[in-house]
Order: sequence, then C-alpha cells, then structure tokens
Amino acid sequence: MEQLVIKITGIVQGVHLRGRISKMANSLYLKGYVKNHKDGSIEILAQGKRASLEELLSYCQKPPFLVRLTGMSYEWSQPEKEYKKFKVEKEQPVWKDQARSFVNLGKEVLSNEKLNVPKHVVIIPDGNRRWAREKGWRAYIGHRRAAKMERVLELFNKSKELGVEYLTLWAFSTENWKREDREVEEIFNLVRTLGKDLRQLLIDEEIRFRSMGRRDRLPEDVLAILDDLTELTKDHDKLNFQLCLDYNGRDDLVRAVRGIIDAGVEEINEEVISEYLDSNGIPDPDLVIRTSGERRTSGIMAYQAAYAELYFTNVYFPDFDAEHFKLAVYDYAARNRRFGGTLASDLKTDPEKLIDPDANLAV
Repeated sequence: MEQLVIKITGIVQGVHLRGRISKMANSLYLKGYVKNHKDGSIEILAQGKRASLEELLSYCQKPPFLVRLTGMSYEWSQPEKEYKKFKVEKEQPVWKDQARSFVNLGKEVLSNEKLNVPKHVVIIPDGNRRWAREKGWRAYIGHRRAAKMERVLELFNKSKELGVEYLTLWAFSTENWKREDREVEEIFNLVRTLGKDLRQLLIDEEIRFRSMGRRDRLPEDVLAILDDLTELTKDHDKLNFQLCLDYNGRDDLVRAVRGIIDAGVEEINEEVISEYLDSNGIPDPDLVIRTSGERRTSGIMAYQAAYAELYFTNVYFPDFDAEHFKLAVYDYAARNRRFGGTLASDLKTDPEKLIDPDANLAV
C-alpha cells in the first residue's frame, strides 16, 4: 500500500469538488480523506494501490465543470498511519462552506465551450466477478448488480446529456462460453429480465436498439427478445444503444468475409467490408472504455476501432456510474485526434521556417 498527498488551490466550487473526489476515491477502494482549508484550497490524503492512486491524481488534474485550478502539488510516501475509509473532513459548518463556494463561483466567469464529445462510445464492462468475490459473494452476483436497470438508465441519460449518439455495451463474448454453466445461464437470465424492462424505456425515451454478435448459439427466447426490441425501435433517433452478445471482433470480421464470398462480391474495399460487419449503419467507435484495471480491448470491434481512443479505469463495472462515464468523455474531449495527419496545434513553428539539417550532405 502507498500514500499520495495532493494539494489543490484555486477552487471555484470547493464543496462540489470535494464530494466528487470522495466519490471517486471510494469507487477506487482508497482510504484517507479530503478536506478544505480556510484559504479555499483542498488537501487530499489517499492510501491504496499505486494504479488506483494514479487514477485519482489524473482525476484531480482534470476536474469537472464548476472548478478552476491555479495550482497543484502532490507527494508520494509510505503511510505512517492507516485509515479505515475515505471521508470528507470539514473545518467549518457545511452551510458556511457552501455559501463561500457559491460566492467564489459568482466571481468567476466560466466559459462553457462546446466539448469535443465522442459520437460512439463502447464500454467493456469488466470486473463484475472480482467485485463480487472481494465481497465474499458468488461471482454471478456481480453481473446482477452491474445489470441493474437504474445503472442502464443512468448511462442513457448521461449519454444524451453529453451528446453521445451511440452507446455500445459488450455483455457476453465468444470466449465467455468457457465459464461455468451457472454463470452463463445467469447472464442470459439477466438479458431476459433486462430486455423486458428495457422495452417500455426504449419506447418512452425513443432509443433505438440493435444487437451485435453471433445468432446461432444464443437461446431462442433471447433471440426473440433482441429481435422484438430491434423491430420495435427501428425508427427511434434520440439515442442508439447496441448490445454485444456472443461477440468478438475477429469473429465479426470472419463472418463478414464469409458473407462477402457467399454474395459473390468481386470488388472488395473498406466500405464493402463495413457493410457486412455487425455494425453496418453504425459509425466506428470514437472511444472505448474498459473498467476494472485491465488494459486491453480483447478484440471489441477489432476492425472498426482502429482509430478509437482508449480509456482504462480501475473502477469495477458495478461501481462505474454516470460520473465515471462523464470523466471518460471529458478525458476524450481533452485529447487531440490526428488520424494519421497533422494538427495545427502540432505546428509550434511556421512550417516555412523549418529547416533540413541534412540538406547539404552529399547523396
């Protein structure tokens, strides 16, 4: 276990930020505290695994809306005292602290610049089983908690709020058949239950549903649910939700190639291949999020995600909520995407003034 102390100055909405920091620290299973000082600065002491501490530090370096920083420092050390949990410590009554924060907010003119929001976000919801086992529960309980309707609704609402148009969840991979029968059956039972609950929500919210993956191995009643939701929502346009079941990117590509051969297509290009993939009619992913600390894509949309930005978090998916989703989108918004080209921001010097130091060398 390691310890990280972070000091932040220039807070506009301190109460708001401390609450966010506390929530993030708890979701990363860290211990310690966050507290304010009379000068408006914030101090954070966190203890836990190095990777989780680094993620908390990254979060503090890219704070949410209503926060402006003028300075930050941090220091690594070994704990002299071990904390039992992470909490918010206050030096004065909450109402007084909130009042001061809103005064500070009123003095600060915030620019609400349009975010560079990803059009299509893919989530690999990893860590369900580890989350459950660490609590002493059966592994499949993690899937139950992760598939709660409230969580799905949170992600839908946050996607629409941020401007994300396509949201894809990878619920079951082609490799997941190797798991024990009870767990596999539990996952399909969740699909059955969630499918029924989703039906009215998709209608009310005008969300379009599509499924991706193999169809030859799924239970017939599950296929019927997927087909019903697909047909029912085909004209909806408020948000696009894709569920990947028995899916793998390589398998998707192999099935596409077989489809092209069976159709007798002679002229093959990228557009033709895209037409035969499960994602036909859906834009390529801009952002792929993986929870639980694993840092790989495991083949999700292997062909389509060639230029997708990757975001990894140590938070297990059952604890991954709308705020974590927003943080991933904000992280994406801060990146510069080149697609093999050059951005104007890359050119620190006028290109006409750049020289070739080897120009006078003999060829």
